[in-house]
Amino acid sequence: MIKLCAFADEASSSVQGQIEALKRNGITQLEIRGVGGVNISNISDTTARQVKKQLDSAGISVWSMGSPIGKHKLSDPFQEHLEAHKRIVELADILNCHHIRMFSFFPTAEESPEATKEQVFERLRILCDNTPDSVVLCHENEKHIFGETPDICLTIHKEFPRIRSVFDPANFVQCGVDTLHAWAMLKEHVEYLHIKDAVFDGVVVPAGKGEGHLPEIIADYLASGGEVMTLEPHLNAFTGLDKLENGESLKPGLTVYKNNDESFDAAVAALNSIIL
Repeated sequence: MIKLCAFADEASSSVQGQIEALKRNGITQLEIRGVGGVNISNISDTTARQVKKQLDSAGISVWSMGSPIGKHKLSDPFQEHLEAHKRIVELADILNCHHIRMFSFFPTAEESPEATKEQVFERLRILCDNTPDSVVLCHENEKHIFGETPDICLTIHKEFPRIRSVFDPANFVQCGVDTLHAWAMLKEHVEYLHIKDAVFDGVVVPAGKGEGHLPEIIADYLASGGEVMTLEPHLNAFTGLDKLENGESLKPGLTVYKNNDESFDAAVAALNSIIL
């Protein structure tokens, strides 16, 4: 059974606007990242309870915390980041969410993956130790982090079986990786897919329009019993991006959209053209 999810903050910064975008497109699950332009890691308990009430009333559940955990320089102090992780865990409990999206840290440009492996693994082990068994940690392959290639991602999953994969085809494309090769290596460790596509110059495009081989990967994922796919369109800039993704610079897609609602709906339509 296909279960669609989305980063609906790409349609609207407000929770109500996100609900409207999800319902308009028949999506019942949210990967929650931004609330009123504020990263999910920085909202209060009161706000989290209000959001939960709004989502419950709309028949929408939170699939994953779209957290920034692990999107952090290895050279920066870790303790404060660990406290942020603990806070994400607390908020996940309020939102009745059992998945946390995370990353594997930014080495300095001079450091090789092998040189930083021990430090990364130490931090990942601490994150695992501070996560309840009821919550699944899901590592996203992100460009420039320790785990940006399928080989290193596989090393992470073998070392930490409780860390599952959020497979993001566009991120692999932007790292010059053949996504079919990456998929063959990692598919047994995949918890869910991020639906995002790109061409090799780095431009993000609608699903199936880039070099990510999304139709083939999605078909194999579903045939293997996979269910959840989270739309993360990135087809144009959206309110609060600088706050939500540490100022990450995103290139717009090849199509110009009038507004965020239009680009979000276009992303859903592109996925539906593959799965329906």
